[in-house]
Amino acid sequence: MKAFGKKPDGARQERMRASPMWAGDGFRNIYPIAPGLRDPNVKMPSLKDFLCGGERRVPNGPLPTLDPRHAWRKPPESGLRATWLGHSSVLIEIDGLRLLTDPVWGPRASPTRLAGPKRFQPAPVKLKELPPLDLVLVSHDHYDHLDYPTIRELAKTPAPFVTSLGVGAHLEAFGVPRERITELDWWESYQHPGSELVVTATPSQHFSGRGLKDRNATLWSSLSMRTPRHSVFFSGDTGLTGQFEEIRERLGAFDLVMLEVGAHHPAWGDIHLGPDNALKALELLGGGAFLPVHWGTFNLAMHAWDAPAETLLASAERRNVRLLMPRQGEAVEPAHAERAAPWWRGVDSVALPQESSAAEPDAAAPKSMPWPLD
Repeated sequence: MKAFGKKPDGARQERMRASPMWAGDGFRNIYPIAPGLRDPNVKMPSLKDFLCGGERRVPNGPLPTLDPRHAWRKPPESGLRATWLGHSSVLIEIDGLRLLTDPVWGPRASPTRLAGPKRFQPAPVKLKELPPLDLVLVSHDHYDHLDYPTIRELAKTPAPFVTSLGVGAHLEAFGVPRERITELDWWESYQHPGSELVVTATPSQHFSGRGLKDRNATLWSSLSMRTPRHSVFFSGDTGLTGQFEEIRERLGAFDLVMLEVGAHHPAWGDIHLGPDNALKALELLGGGAFLPVHWGTFNLAMHAWDAPAETLLASAERRNVRLLMPRQGEAVEPAHAERAAPWWRGVDSVALPQESSAAEPDAAAPKSMPWPLD
């Protein structure tokens, strides 16, 4: 199956082995995991749990979305604007450049269209309707962040790609020319040609793999994007780590911080933030306008689909956090953003029949899928 990608080899593999994060047979998390992040008394969900467990894991009706194309026709007044396009896909407009994070337009977070977590609904804009991109960013190789059909389409554009060590092998297998790929180790940077934009791969606490035999074969990263005027942080996938404080100390605070808040579970609390730990991470990073990602698109854990949003809304008010909760497709400028409104609360009042977004019971998940799924 082409969606599995390709194993790194040759000079790419040699560069990976020179990384401080390389442990002989794969990459590793090097920062001590804080006690209490993962509950050792909670078992990993079984396939039956994933198919049938939990309540309200899928919205009853369609989520409200906006068509962002009209907003994109005009440059942001402040020079910085973000459009959440679902899950961890965000179009960032920063001082005249357009960056796209972890683009996933495919119908499932899976190597096959027959099984695996299904999108709640299509992205608010089609891939071919995106404006010209200056850079595509891929944090790591999990299916809900690196999507084969999406990359195949983006490979037809001239946009360069920046990603973590080893992930370039997948991108090449999906059709991206090698000369358009830059792979970064943690703390390495890429400067966009002809501009002052600098992208730096920064630490995260996660794992990688697209099958049972390639666990941690490629690196995972968070990403810093900076120009002289603006700064943006994108977590990719990560657990809570003291390295966020190091990121702030080395790179400074951020105008916009995008942290993952969904697909959390006590059994994997060390590799995903969830809403409560996302707020702690935000504090370690020095604050900034907070745009939650990694929710509202796929059913990847046992919690209710809107639980991360409700938790954040309640907690952010108590902590005086500048919380941005845009609808998918809604372009927002951190400098002019309004107070977050709970747009999601009306979704489940519309009792529309909808098939499960998890793997269908009559189509077992592929045996080579990693667990957790992201």
